[in-house]
Amino acid sequence: MSVVQTSKLIPYAQINTKQSNYIIRSQVAWLNVLEGGKRSSKNITNLIAWAMSLETHPDKLHLAAGYTQGTAKMNIIDSNGFGLKWIFAGRCREGLYQNIDALYINTPTGQKIVLVAGGGKINDLARIKGFSLGTVYITEVNECAMPFVQECFDRTLASGRRQIFMDLNPKPPRHWFYLDVLDFHMERQKSDPTYGMNYAHMTIVDNMSLTDDQLRRELATYDRDSQWFKRDILGLRTSASGRIYEGYSYKGMAVTREWVKKQFFIDFSVGVDVGGTDATVATLNGFTANYDTVVGVDGYYHKQGIDSGKDHAQYAAEIANFILPWTKVYPRLAASYVFTEAADKLFRQALRKALDDIGLQGMTITPSYKKDGILDRINTMRILINQGRKKMAEHMAEWFQAYEMAVWDVDKYADKEWVRVDDGSYPVDCLDSDEYSIQPFKPRLITGG
Repeated sequence: MSVVQTSKLIPYAQINTKQSNYIIRSQVAWLNVLEGGKRSSKNITNLIAWAMSLETHPDKLHLAAGYTQGTAKMNIIDSNGFGLKWIFAGRCREGLYQNIDALYINTPTGQKIVLVAGGGKINDLARIKGFSLGTVYITEVNECAMPFVQECFDRTLASGRRQIFMDLNPKPPRHWFYLDVLDFHMERQKSDPTYGMNYAHMTIVDNMSLTDDQLRRELATYDRDSQWFKRDILGLRTSASGRIYEGYSYKGMAVTREWVKKQFFIDFSVGVDVGGTDATVATLNGFTANYDTVVGVDGYYHKQGIDSGKDHAQYAAEIANFILPWTKVYPRLAASYVFTEAADKLFRQALRKALDDIGLQGMTITPSYKKDGILDRINTMRILINQGRKKMAEHMAEWFQAYEMAVWDVDKYADKEWVRVDDGSYPVDCLDSDEYSIQPFKPRLITGG
C-alpha cells in the first residue's frame, strides 16, 4: 500500500459562477451531471463537488468508475494532480478492499472507502454487485455499458444521502444514455423543481485556467463549421465521425431570400417524403441556367410522431397549399413535376386530388426515382455540394441540420453498400425529399444542361 504524502495547495484557477453554482447545488442534489466539450473543466468541477460530499457523508463505501479501471484512476483518483488523492493528501492511502482497488480517506465524519472500477463492459457490473454505496462518480458515463450504469443507480438506493455524480462528452442525440437516462431525469426536474437533479453544460470557455490568448489560439485551430468543432468545443450532441457530406459547410450552402429572388430559374421540381411516424417533408428546388446550380427555395416540414392525428388527405392538402403561393412567384412551377415516395400510392392519389382542388392540374405527380439506389442519390448530392453547386435558403433550418449531421451507418454496412443512419437522431427525411426532387435531373446536372 502507498500513502499519499502531504502536498502544497492545489493550484486551482478561479472558479466561475456557473461552476460555483453547480458545486453549491450538488450538496443537496441527488443526481449531478456535467456535460460539454473537451477541456471544459467538467472533471475538476465534479471532483470538488464530490470531495465536499465525501467529507461529510454518513456512509463509508463509495465508488469511482470509468470506462476502465485505469480511466477511473486517471480521471478521478489522480486527475493530473487535481484528483481525490491530491485533494485529500496527507489523510488518504491507496489499497485494496475485498480485492478491489480502493482509496481510503480519513474525514471528520469517519473513514471513507472509495472503490475504483471499470464499467465499459456488461459483465463489469459483477464487480460492484452486493455493495451498498453511499455515492458514485462515473466519469465519461456514456462510454460505460448501460447495465453497469443502471447497477450504480441501484447500488445507491439504500444510501444515507444518495448522490450520483457524472461527466460526459456529447454523443449523437439518440445515444442510449440520453434516451434511457438523462432525458428522463431532466424532464422530471423540469416538471418538479424539487426533484433533485443538478445539470450544467460547459465549454472550453469555462476553463478559467486558460488565458484569453491561449483560448484564442486554440479556437483558431478549428474550422467553426465542422462537426468536430461543434462536438469537441461547443459540446453539442452531434457526431464528428463518418460524415457523409464532407464538403458541406453552412457558409458554403446558405443563401439569403434576397439572393434567391435574383436568380433566374429554368426549371423547378418538388420532392415529397412521407415519413410515416417521423416527418413529412416537401422540398422546392429551382435550377439555374444550364442546370449549373440547384437551389432549395423553400420547404414544408411537419414532425408528426405516432399520434399526429393527420391522414394522407390532410398532409396532401397542406403540401398543395405550400406549393400554390410559389406558383404565383414562379409560374413555370405550375407545369413542373412533384416526385413523391415511390411506395406510397395512396398518398400520390391524395396529392393529385389536393392539387386539382386548388387549380394545379398542370403539375405532374410521379414516383420518386430509385432505380440506381440510395447510394447513387447520395453521391449525386455529394458531387453538387463538393462543387459548390447546391444552395439553400437560410431559413430552411431542418435541411441544414440534416446535411450537417448525416453519417454512415457502419452497423448496416453490407456487400460494400453504405447506407446512412436513419434512427430519428436528425431530420433525415429532409435529405430524402431533397434527393427525390433532384435525382431525376442527374444527367443534366452532371453533364451540364
